[in-house]
Amino acid sequence: MYLAVSTILLGEALLVRSRGLLGYWVIFFAAVNLFVMAYEEPTLRRQFGESYTRYQQRVGRWLPRIGS
Repeated sequence: MYLAVSTILLGEALLVRSRGLLGYWVIFFAAVNLFVMAYEEPTLRRQFGESYTRYQQRVGRWLPRIGS
């Protein structure tokens, strides 16, 4: 969901050439990234343990890893 919203915001900013919207996207992206790293990932690591750690190593946070 975060990736979809981020992509939509960035696309709109580029489409309408809005610096304000681009700035909003930067703030949104940074806030979501901090939330994911500070809250979601530690929570999932506690809940699922080693299986989540293995999952993290195989899957990228924002972009998929090719060839793994």
